[in-house]
Amino acid sequence: MDVSEFDFHLPEELIAQSPPPRRADSRLMVLDRETGELEHRRFSDLTEYLRPGDVLVINDTRVRPARLIGMKKETGGRVEILLLKPLGEDRWEVLAKPARRLKPGSTILFGNGELQAVVEGESGVAGGRIVRLAYEAEDLEALLERLGEMPLPPYIRKRLEDPERYQTVYARAVGSAAAPTAGLHFTPELLEEIRDKGVDIASVTLHVGLGTFRPVTAERVEEHRMHAEYYEVGEAAAERIRSARKRGGRVVAVGTTSVRTLETVAGLHGEIVPAKGWTDIFIYPGYRFRAVDALITNFHLPRSTLLMLVSAFASRRQILAAYEEAVNQRYRFFSFGDAMLIL
Repeated sequence: MDVSEFDFHLPEELIAQSPPPRRADSRLMVLDRETGELEHRRFSDLTEYLRPGDVLVINDTRVRPARLIGMKKETGGRVEILLLKPLGEDRWEVLAKPARRLKPGSTILFGNGELQAVVEGESGVAGGRIVRLAYEAEDLEALLERLGEMPLPPYIRKRLEDPERYQTVYARAVGSAAAPTAGLHFTPELLEEIRDKGVDIASVTLHVGLGTFRPVTAERVEEHRMHAEYYEVGEAAAERIRSARKRGGRVVAVGTTSVRTLETVAGLHGEIVPAKGWTDIFIYPGYRFRAVDALITNFHLPRSTLLMLVSAFASRRQILAAYEEAVNQRYRFFSFGDAMLIL
């Protein structure tokens, strides 16, 4: 299957540069996979499509302020790194700009030198480096909160006034390099309304990593390799999901990260059980879903693995037709854009 089959025309002005004033005010396109019917609603209408007995599965990861801007100690030149994955003993996999200047032994200073990164070598991906962090502070996360910036995707060029708008209201487990953006539309009030309807809510964790920033460069879909990301499903979440299945409820996944977590566990164990580890699952048309019945997602980049996943959940024809309609109806795309519910 050619990657070009997942291309579509997107006017640049439809790429959302900032979140809506209120989270649940985003638009919601509803696609029925059986009939192909489309509806145009508001995200606050989501409860109308959920049923008592369903379980809503959310990703409770929290974005780390992982974008650090410093200077190379040897030359004073500006260097930017994005912390992607901890490797243990203060070693990290990072993306660096400009990476070509960072040879093994190079030192990058952040703040007043209170955080330093020593380059140990390349990570095996374009722009990737392995660094060892050095700091005197007791808590690295607190230090990053002070020195780091929110790692917004490169297509967002407008400064974010409130960093919490790039976090879900239920974000808890620090570790992502990007937000699970389908969850950005929820408010505490909407979640309470969902519970009041008799819908259970289960939290899983998948820390979003390099795969979000890495474009598909292969010409054939099957040749692309995903970057592994850490996931965790606890006992309480597994029990809620199994209980929903037993009572005939649907598993409604919030975002592609929740989908990848659930499908990884179901693929390994045959059902949803407590589990944790690293997943590089790549879902594209032809994949048979084992765990997910409905999906809430945003509108994704052309030729992206996320677009391929939703095209597997519905069909490539249905999704591209829905995206064409979204363009015609002036929906907002990508991280701060509007949402889609696929039933």
